[in-house]
Formats: sequence, C-alpha cells, structure tokens
Amino acid sequence: MKGSKIFPWALLVGLAAILAPVGRAQAPVAGDWKGTLQAGGAQLRLALHIKANNDGTLTGTLDSLDQSAYGIPVSAISLKDSKFDMTVDAVHGTYTGTVNKDGTEIDGTWSQGTPLELNFKRATAAEVAPPPPPKPAPPSDIDGTWAGMLDAGTIQLRILFKIVNTQDGLSAQMQSPDQNQVWVPATSVKRNGSSLTIEVKGLGLVYEGKIADGLASIDGTFTQMGNAKPLELQRVKQ
Repeated sequence: MKGSKIFPWALLVGLAAILAPVGRAQAPVAGDWKGTLQAGGAQLRLALHIKANNDGTLTGTLDSLDQSAYGIPVSAISLKDSKFDMTVDAVHGTYTGTVNKDGTEIDGTWSQGTPLELNFKRATAAEVAPPPPPKPAPPSDIDGTWAGMLDAGTIQLRILFKIVNTQDGLSAQMQSPDQNQVWVPATSVKRNGSSLTIEVKGLGLVYEGKIADGLASIDGTFTQMGNAKPLELQRVKQ
C-alpha cells in the first residue's frame, strides 16, 4: 500500500486491561458512577462501572450515554490513598481525580487532548443501565459470527463480528480475542444490498465491506480513528 505508515492500533490493544494491584484501598470506588462532561457547547453524560476483583485489581468500563457508546473498556485503573487514575486507550483518554472520604464522589479532570473538568457521583445500577436489547427477529442471511485477521503492523489480530437481526434492524458486537474476551456493542449496522457498514463509536472504528454473492465472506476495510486497513471476514460455521 502506498504511503504506508504506522497506525495507532494501540487503541485496540487498549481492550486488554493493564491493571496494577491496589489492595484494600480499592473498595471505596467499586460500583456505578455517573458524570457529565462539558465539551464546548455539548453535554455528554457518562457512566463508569468499576469492579473490584479478588486478586486486588480493579477493572471497568465506560459508557457515553448520549453517543450510544456502551462498554468502552477501561485499560488501566489505579487507586492510591484518595488519588484515582484511569486510562481509556480506546478513545485516547485519561482521567485523574480525588475520591472524597465517604467514597461518594470523585472530582477530577478528563483529558482527551484538552483537559476538562469531570466529576463523578455514585449512581444506582438502574440510573446508568444501558437501554434494553432489541427484540429478536427471524435471522437475516448474514446472521452469525464473522472472523478475519487484521494486519496491525507488528502483530496480527483476530477480529470477530457477531451479527444478529432484530425487530429494529441488524445489530452487531465486535471482539478482538487476542487482546480481550469483551464483546463491544456496535453503535449502528447498516446494509444496502451487498454493502455493509458497522460502526463502533466507543472504539472510534468503522468497518465497511461488500458481502460476497455466496454469503460466505465479506471483503472490506477496517478504519479506526481515520486509519484504514483491509479486512476480509469469513463466516464462522456453527
């Protein structure tokens, strides 16, 4: 490919949690949190879900409710005394905050190129729950799991898409199993004849492909944060 350059596939590598042990200090932040990010003239409601693991680590996911982006993996979380830090490689974001004594608020700064104030407050699971999944419908001719190998420069990454037809249209989830077993829901799935477009806003990526006549493969392009790579998908036999 002419003009080849190194692509920031570390965004996908961010799906693998790189977490440092935090010991007993982790307990105050485990649970669900809500916050609002003022980005220019827009307001983005965010939901943060933190889980305390038995081995003394923290894992988490981030939802951008107004962008319908759910389950964005948090790559790293650390808590030392009252200082809370997290990294979200998928969107090039970092957050640094201070947990109050009661463990009910985190006041801090979100940075995604420009530092912005972002404060979280404790939330109930119901307050930050994603919308219910769409009701199933008879399968389409492309329902099922599709797999391909993405050439990410120094490494080869398996990419899976799971497509399901619903009463609201096609839906999909994406997984990079060489990095993490998390299935990330697609924001939208659009099909026009043999053309298929799957968008995952939470990871800043779009897959655009052409479905083969025999419905056994999809030849397309995987684009993340403006950087494109060819990706051919093969139907996985069930």
